[in-house]
Amino acid sequence: MLSPSFPQRAPWGTANKLRAWQQEALEQYFQADQRDFLVAATPGAGKTTFALTLAVELMRMGEVNRIIVVAPTEHLKTQWADAAARVHIRLDPRFRNSHWAPARHYHGAVVTYAQVAAKSSVHRHLTEDAKTLVVLDEVHHGGDALSWGDAIRDAYGPAKRRLLLSGTPFRSDTAPIPFVEYHPDESGARISRTDYNYGYGRALADGVVRPVLFHMYAGKMRWRTSSGDELETHLGQDNTKDVTSQAWRTALDPEGEWMPAVLSAADRRLTEIRHHVPDAGGLVLATDQTVARAYAKILHSITGQQPTIVLSDDATASERIEKFSNSEDRWMVAVRMVSEGVDVPRLAVGVYATSSSTPLFFAQAIGRFVRARRRGEAASVFLPQVPVLMGLANEMDKQRDHALDRQSKDDGLEDSLLESANREDDASDALTQEFSYQALSSVAHFDRVVFEGQEFGQLAEPGTPEEEEFIGFPGLLEPEHVHELLMQRQARQTRLRETREAEAGPTETTTLPAPLHRTLREQRQLLNSLVGLYARQKGEPHGAVHAELRRICGGPAVAQATVTQLQSRIDVLRKRVRS
Repeated sequence: MLSPSFPQRAPWGTANKLRAWQQEALEQYFQADQRDFLVAATPGAGKTTFALTLAVELMRMGEVNRIIVVAPTEHLKTQWADAAARVHIRLDPRFRNSHWAPARHYHGAVVTYAQVAAKSSVHRHLTEDAKTLVVLDEVHHGGDALSWGDAIRDAYGPAKRRLLLSGTPFRSDTAPIPFVEYHPDESGARISRTDYNYGYGRALADGVVRPVLFHMYAGKMRWRTSSGDELETHLGQDNTKDVTSQAWRTALDPEGEWMPAVLSAADRRLTEIRHHVPDAGGLVLATDQTVARAYAKILHSITGQQPTIVLSDDATASERIEKFSNSEDRWMVAVRMVSEGVDVPRLAVGVYATSSSTPLFFAQAIGRFVRARRRGEAASVFLPQVPVLMGLANEMDKQRDHALDRQSKDDGLEDSLLESANREDDASDALTQEFSYQALSSVAHFDRVVFEGQEFGQLAEPGTPEEEEFIGFPGLLEPEHVHELLMQRQARQTRLRETREAEAGPTETTTLPAPLHRTLREQRQLLNSLVGLYARQKGEPHGAVHAELRRICGGPAVAQATVTQLQSRIDVLRKRVRS
């Protein structure tokens, strides 16, 4: 009996033996004997090998004589064609809508979803002209736009067989995915049906993918709003969604101290991994091109090496990715270009420096780091400590189906808030407003490590031995040993802190926030007591004191205020009462 992870990591789509899940999925495919078959397998598990093995078998049986692969990006067209060639299937990655049919020496073609949407009639002719197997890679892209979904249905409706592949079958919207079946769940909501599922949790247990450790970083953020107010909060503490989005934006500002500190920590982690895996690389996912170039400058100052920059509108982006993949360079900085499907197996450290917070994008991004080459490799991804990312990191092994009916549950910070936080003021606003958003300062500190839904470690300043406990552990780790090691490091971190604090005495300063000992209820009671005392001293109504505090400190009414906002009002009142 083969081990679940056999064979070990081979070049993309070239394995000549099947892993246990691939063999199981093949058997299930032929048992089902249906036209459409949806396979959801975690990134790095080997969906390409499975699909090409199935294609070879269907051609051998005479079931099909043409293969069409639909991929999300131009870069992936070449990867699919190269992988198919290794199993003696000739696919044309340069097929254009003006061709109408591939050359006779090809078994088929690789196209993109955008290409099909541009002229579906060409691809319908291509499908009808032979007994065609259509492989829809990352099939959720078929729902990216109504016109795309209609084009995909029109083009591939006549196909003899359709294989639907996805590492992330869910979408964040309610756009239906072509050829996916939806069935009502217990609540009546229509949920997608997956024919074969191989999730991250099972793949990790099988040794097929790497364990991923999430290094969460928080810190103090200060910025000026468009109305001219200066706000300050700690990233990772209880805040309203709009305050969290602005604090997140401030953290990602390359001019602050947060990003350089996190990039430096990530590079130290990469150095540790390269002691055991010499060609390990790192990837920074940036929000836009401007900050991507700024992050690259920071990395250059840290490492002395120029990172590879990959921009979505760069005609040489695919060549840059391939060159980086085949090199031993340390870092690549990309704007979403490497979020899905792109295979760079040596990526071992990531920095999630983008404002995207949808489960779909997060899963695609983290999928770039889980692809294992040999057992024992582990990945580290550095994240801002914001609730929505914390939740996604804790749910890495959660299986998500696509729901056609919008659920009322609030999953966290909406991308619209982040887009609003990142949007520059319009020119017309500049004529009427004296101020625009401005990041004033940001300070980083290590917050914790998240692994398999559990949290380890405590607050530590960058560069201290306490932080180093979770940066400097070995680059090769068996999955079953990760939890034990993190527990040991947590205990050592606590002892280091106790020793340092005992030696330093009470005068040492720190950038870490003061511990929040009081609950919201206790904070409100304390604030109300101080308001009552101050109101008696000044002879003013309680409501007037509360209104004055909101004017000075900002924030909502007491009932909706966070612990941080309440504490700032308490601090103001304490000074006034003492005076």
